Amino acid sequence: MLDVGKWPVFALLPPEELRLIRQACVFGSAANEAFYVTVNDEVFALGTNCSGCLGLGDLQSTIEPRRIDVLCGKKIVSLSYGTGPHVVIATADGEVFAWGHNGYSQLGNGTTNHGLTPALVSTNLLNKRVTEVACGSHHTIALTTDGEVFAWGYNNSGQVGSGSTANQPTPRRVSSCLQNKVVVNIACGQLCSMAVLDNGEIYGWGYNCNGQLGLGNNGNQQTPCRIAALHGINIVQVACGYAHTLALTDEGFVYAWGANSYGQLGTGNKSNQALPILINTDKERMVEVAACHTSHTSASKTQSGQVLMWGQCRGQAVASPHLTHFSSTDDVFACFATPAVTWHLLSVDGDDYLTVAQSLKKEFDSPEISDLKFLVDGKCIHVHKALLKIRCEHFRVLLNETDEDVIEVHQFSYLVYRAFLEYLYTDTINLPPEDAIGLLDLATFYRETRLKRLCQETIKRGISEDNAITLLSAAVKYEARDLEEFCFKFCVNHLTAVTQTQAFADMDHDLLKNFISKASRYGAFKN
Repeated sequence: MLDVGKWPVFALLPPEELRLIRQACVFGSAANEAFYVTVNDEVFALGTNCSGCLGLGDLQSTIEPRRIDVLCGKKIVSLSYGTGPHVVIATADGEVFAWGHNGYSQLGNGTTNHGLTPALVSTNLLNKRVTEVACGSHHTIALTTDGEVFAWGYNNSGQVGSGSTANQPTPRRVSSCLQNKVVVNIACGQLCSMAVLDNGEIYGWGYNCNGQLGLGNNGNQQTPCRIAALHGINIVQVACGYAHTLALTDEGFVYAWGANSYGQLGTGNKSNQALPILINTDKERMVEVAACHTSHTSASKTQSGQVLMWGQCRGQAVASPHLTHFSSTDDVFACFATPAVTWHLLSVDGDDYLTVAQSLKKEFDSPEISDLKFLVDGKCIHVHKALLKIRCEHFRVLLNETDEDVIEVHQFSYLVYRAFLEYLYTDTINLPPEDAIGLLDLATFYRETRLKRLCQETIKRGISEDNAITLLSAAVKYEARDLEEFCFKFCVNHLTAVTQTQAFADMDHDLLKNFISKASRYGAFKN
């Protein structure tokens, strides 16, 4: 849960208003502009309103939140901003709206007139559904459900990817090397653009004088170029700082390249890197990287929820990843970045009251008002019969047939059974990936389809070259088709390393035969 109080621009909002906020964004050269969305899908803005960036129809600054009527009810799914600033959003319906500074046509409306109110970006996008937007200083890129990238605005360094350096007044599809490829993630530095493909490849284009494209040189690129140095490494997320880039792999490693004057690459020095370099994160698996094109600050989050930061820290340089006490990468930018803006659209939950779901979670394994105990491996788990009957057909039948207050369980371990019962209270699973296989077994036995799906997602996040075959075997055993396909593709993508593990040597004969046959059809053994 995030606290918008960390951003001073919200300091004067009354508590009753803060409790209604569910999404928020802080931006601007001094972090003096902000948007927020309430539980009722109303959109408000406040701040200094440079270039009409608040979308209120005028240039007046406002310390009091004012409603942006045209955006109310739109359900914003992605938001980004430039340094003009201009602001671009994507809605749940796939529409794109833009407003604010437009000196370089970064609003995509074919003019260079500033936009005082949100306007639909329609050229070449009317029949597209946009899921993600990203802004550089004065250019914009958008990602569609089809995996296409469109770009417009300032193009002095080729950041629009059109093959020239002429500004692009309306959305234009970025093709060239991206033709017939599916993009899944995008990001922008000040004057460059990055795209991650569904096959784990990563492409960059635009300004490159600091090596932020990761190509091994410092030449600008007017069309997308694949980062060849990361060949064979599967990237799942990219984030761009002012002139540096971070990339997260499917195994939780972080690579960095580009400018490094503040130590923002996390290499322990301040030397720029024109090629990706692996960052030492003390063997912790990362699940998120964070950077913002307005600053030289970097952050990442570990699988266990710890947050690391490096780079610019209130004007000082932190040259190696440093463990913080934060639980969110957003807090790093609120407290350390200059300016202290949000690096993406925040999702904010109020914590002054408990929802029904929060109340149930609070009462799990609490002996105070429980009426049933499970005894597993000699340990007690306190629950409530009524809730178990409501949530699980197995318990509805079992508890209608018995009046016992204590039930012993021998088939599953305490860790797995407790996680199962906790899931019934919270709709989430709280297990490390390597232990989720046991819970997958339970979910299969109890025919809990949704739990089975959650187990698969948890196991996916924990896959590595060492355990990939073990997880593949488990997926086959429990008929988890989606997980099986995921593990198979991971094994093929890391085939050399996987085939050298002990798990591969001990692989069941029939499974090995099927794996080799399928991998052959997949083209894994072609020269």
